[in-house]
Amino acid sequence: MDFSNRLKNLPTQFFATLVQKVTLAVAEGRDVINLGQGNPDQPTPEHIVKALQDAATNPQSHKYSPFRGTTELKQAAANFYKREYNVEIDANTEVAIMFGTKIGLVELPLAMMNENELMLLPDPGYPDYLSGAGLASVKYDTMPLLEENKFLPDFSLLTDEQKEAAKLMFLNYPNNPTGATATKEFFEETVTLAKESNIAIVHDFAYGGIGFDGQKQISFLQTEGAKDVGVEMYTLSKTYNMAGWRVGFAVGNAQMIEAINMIQDHLFVSLFPAVQSAAATALNESQDCVEELVSLYERRRNALVEACLKIGWNVKAPKGSFFAWLPVAKGYTSEEFADLLLEKADVAVAAGNGFGTYGEGYVRVGLLVDEDRLKEAVARIEKLNLF
Repeated sequence: MDFSNRLKNLPTQFFATLVQKVTLAVAEGRDVINLGQGNPDQPTPEHIVKALQDAATNPQSHKYSPFRGTTELKQAAANFYKREYNVEIDANTEVAIMFGTKIGLVELPLAMMNENELMLLPDPGYPDYLSGAGLASVKYDTMPLLEENKFLPDFSLLTDEQKEAAKLMFLNYPNNPTGATATKEFFEETVTLAKESNIAIVHDFAYGGIGFDGQKQISFLQTEGAKDVGVEMYTLSKTYNMAGWRVGFAVGNAQMIEAINMIQDHLFVSLFPAVQSAAATALNESQDCVEELVSLYERRRNALVEACLKIGWNVKAPKGSFFAWLPVAKGYTSEEFADLLLEKADVAVAAGNGFGTYGEGYVRVGLLVDEDRLKEAVARIEKLNLF
C-alpha cells in the first residue's frame, strides 16, 4: 500500500531526528547533557494532580465529554484572560478547547483555507507550523526574524502581492526558538495590517506565562481590535508543567473559534473530562506555582548566560520562554556546531537551521536542566577552545 500525497508532502519531523542522535549517544553509555529538548522537567503542581485524581473518581468523568469541551473549562479560560490580561472573553463563543495547542495550529489552515492559498509563517519558527501547511495543501511564505529587528517580522518587507493573497498569519511571542518578546506597538501594527489586508492572525502564546526581569508578557488580545482579526492559542503545557496532559485552548475571534470547533466536531469528542476539570483548577486557583516556576527558569537563564560570557561566548539573555538562542562559533554552520558539541562535549543542542533558513548561525538551548548541569555543559564546551 502507498501513503497519500498529503502524507508524502509533510516535512521531516525535525525533533524526531534530534532525539535519535541523542538516544544513540546515550545508548553508548555517554553522559549527555540534553539541552536540545523542549520538554518541561518539573512535575505538575500537586494541587492540579489532586484535582485530576478527585475528578477521575467521579462516574460523570467516565462518559463522553461534550464535543466542544466542558462549560467549566471554557469559563475558566475566560476567567483566566480577564484576570491576567483584562481581556473579556465570551466562554460560549470565543473559546475552543484542544488536545494541546499543537493540534489547533495544524487544524486552522485546514479549517480556514483552500488548497494553494497563501499563509505567512515566521522564520525561524516552530517546525510544526509547516505541518498544517502540508496537510492543508496550502502555500506559505516566510517572514524573516532578524536579530537587528529584535526578532520581530518587518511587515514593510511584505509585497503588495503577498498582502493581497495571504489568508492566515502565524506569530509566536515569547518566541520559540529565539526567546524574543513582542511589544504593544508591534501588535498594534499587526492588527492594522490584518484589517487592511484581510489577513487572519493566529498568535501562538505557548510561553505566555514565562517572562523575566519582572516583565509580564503581553497578550495579542490586549490590542484594540485584535479579536476582530485573530485568535490566541494558550497551552497549559509550559505554564503549569502539563505537557503530557495535552490540554490547551484558543480564544478570540468567534468565527475562527467556530472553525476550530467545527473541524474538531468531526475529529474528536473532546478531552477526558477529568483532565478538563484539573485544567480548570490550574487556571482558576492560586498562581503561586507559576511565579515559582518563572523564578526557577530565570535563575537557570542567569546561570547559563553568566557561564557563557565567562568563556567568551557572546550571548544575549532571552526575555521570555525557556529557551536561549545562541550564536554558533565562527567557522561552523548550525548543524556542524550542534554535531560537534554532541560528539566532543556530550552536550545536545538544537541546530538553528531546523527552525528555518534564518535560524542558520544559531543553536537553541533549553533551560530544562538544573543550574549545575547548565554550568557543566558550558564548562565542557569551554574545553573545545571555540571562543
